[in-house]
Formats: sequence, C-alpha cells, structure tokens
Amino acid sequence: MSNPVIETEEHRALRSSVAALGKRYGREYIAQTVAEGGHADALWAEAAKLGYLGVNLPEEYGGGGGGIAELSLVLEELGAAGCPLLMLVVSPAICGTVIARFGTEEQKRTWLPGLADGTRTMAFGITEPDAGSNSHRITTTARRDGDNWVLNGRKVFISGVDIADATLIVGRTEDARSGRLKPCLFIVPRETPGFGRSPIDMELAAAEKQFELTLDDVRLPADALVGDEDAGLLQLFAGLNPERIMTAAFALGMGRYALGRALDYARTRQVWKEPIGAHQAIAHPLAQAHIELELARLMMQKAAHLYDAGDDMGAGEAANMAKYAAAEAAVHAVDQAVHTLGGNGLTREYGLASMITAARVARIAPVSREMILNFVSHQSLGLPKSY
Repeated sequence: MSNPVIETEEHRALRSSVAALGKRYGREYIAQTVAEGGHADALWAEAAKLGYLGVNLPEEYGGGGGGIAELSLVLEELGAAGCPLLMLVVSPAICGTVIARFGTEEQKRTWLPGLADGTRTMAFGITEPDAGSNSHRITTTARRDGDNWVLNGRKVFISGVDIADATLIVGRTEDARSGRLKPCLFIVPRETPGFGRSPIDMELAAAEKQFELTLDDVRLPADALVGDEDAGLLQLFAGLNPERIMTAAFALGMGRYALGRALDYARTRQVWKEPIGAHQAIAHPLAQAHIELELARLMMQKAAHLYDAGDDMGAGEAANMAKYAAAEAAVHAVDQAVHTLGGNGLTREYGLASMITAARVARIAPVSREMILNFVSHQSLGLPKSY
C-alpha cells in the first residue's frame, strides 16, 4: 500500500521519513488535540523543523526547492498515519505557491521564509455565502482609493484564520477598459481594521477551525496586491490547481488510514474458523477500495507533475480529475472500513466513525464533484455548457 510504482528514489525516501514522523503522532494525537480545542502545534513545528512544510517553496527563500509533487506526498503520508495537517493545503500549497509565482520581491522576502519554516501561516479566502463553487459570482470588491485599496465583502468556510498571520483574499476589481469585474488577490494581515472573523459551529471534528469573515472598508496599501492587477484568472488558478491536488492527497491519506485499520481488523477478527478477512465478502470490497486509492494516486501524481512542469492547462484538467477520483475513493474506503468492523467501526476506540463526516469534505470542498463533472464535460469532452 505504501510503495507506489512511479516515484523517484528521493520521493520514496521522503515518504518513508514523513511516515515515520506521522507514526510518532498518529490518530490519537489529533483526537486529543480536537478534544482539547487546540491546534496541532507540536506536529506542525516538528514537520517544519524537518523541512516538510516548505518542501515546495524556492530554496532562495528557505524552501526545499521541490514542487507540489513533494508537498502532496507529505500530506498524504501524514494522513495515512492518521494525523493530516489541513493547513498544508492552504499555507504553503496555495498561498506560498501564488506568492512564489506572482509576488513582488518584497512579498517573497516577507512571507516565503516564514511559510517555509512554519513560523508564519497564511489562510486563503475565496468561498462566499452566495457564490458557492462559482468563482465568477464572488462579490467581495476591491476599489482604489488614492494609493490604497479598499475591500468590502464576506467569506465563509475559511480554514485556520485564527492561527494565520494573514489571509490571501480573493476580491474583484473593475476593469477600466471593459467595466467587468476580474479576480485579484490581496494579503490581509489578521489584525487589519475592519477585518472581522467569527467561528462556524461545525459537526466536523478537526483541529483546524472554520470561520466566516467580514471585510468592512478594509484599507490596504498598494503593495497588498499580489501580482498583476490584470492577470485575473491566471493567478487565481495558480493557487486553485495546487489546492485540488492537495485535497486529493488529503483524501488519499484518509482512505489509506481507514483501509489500514480495516485490514488489521480483518486479519485478526475471528467469528468462525478463519479470520473474517479470509471471506470474499470482506476481502473483495477491501481489495476494490485499495485499487481505487491506487488509481486516484496515479492521477494525483500526474496532476502534480504537470503543474510542477508549468503546464497549467494540463494540470487544471488532471487536478480536477485527481480530486474527484481521490474523494470518491476515500469515501468508499472509509465506508467499507466501518462496515468491516461492524459495531466496532462506530466506537471511539477504533476512531473510524468520525471519518465518515471527514471523508465527505473531499467531495464537497474546495469544489463540488458536480462542478468537476461540469468542467470535464465541457473542457475535456467539448460538450456545451448548461450554465
């Protein structure tokens, strides 16, 4: 399960090292952290010390010089050990990548070293109450006021704002030539006046909290804008494609963890003469779950390779497919793991029941599977849009 066939020796060594770190913490650490209402600070700090958090960021700014392929591997292995770090999706993968690709030299020197060594974190704010998965309906606006920008709007389901030093906010500015609104990215420090946050009460048990944000005449200096004001969707999807790849890694790790628990149980649980894993009604669904996870991983590796190679168009298609495949595989793996354990699958002792809710996250966020099917149907297959 942990020996993929298409990886370099360096990748295999990284997998092994991250897996060892995850094993030292495990599911129990995350469960205790959640129960105490805390954050996974100890794991975050040790992962940072070992260089895992910034493995995708440029070496000249303190990173590892790798790419999304390496960072997705880190998240997958931590998830497979039962202790995924959701902020890996947000801080180094989305925000770090966008700043590394499009930020000014000052922005890079200010943010990338801290994002790489874990001393600073950044959240990402795109989702809005009335926009859902439709980024074209974002209503958070940014207007010029002299040398400043003024932002107004709302965001929901924004992870980790309470621990982030700043949030990379997606707003929309007016194109002076066409009058149309176009997306732009702004770095908003946590304590900026007018930038408010309130926690969302979630059934999901996770160390990372979810927030609703309000931006009420948030005034920012000119250098808060990341990249070119006219770049629009190019810069936005420079962050969204890594987000989809990392969500796939998150789902794969979760699915592998659940499947591993089910396999341990099926090998030892004995009701009749042989362990229950000897019976095809148990063995075949678990084998199918394993196959689905492995297939999804191959698509994730393809997406990461294309993105790191600079093929943004190819990566966009593959990243969406990888996210879709991994989410479906994870939901199936978790469901089958719980079913394999029967009543024990719903106990706190085995820690699988809460994953039923968690597995749904990958289907819903950061983009629903239906929107991915829309993307594939008209971008890949050339079918007309229905919206």
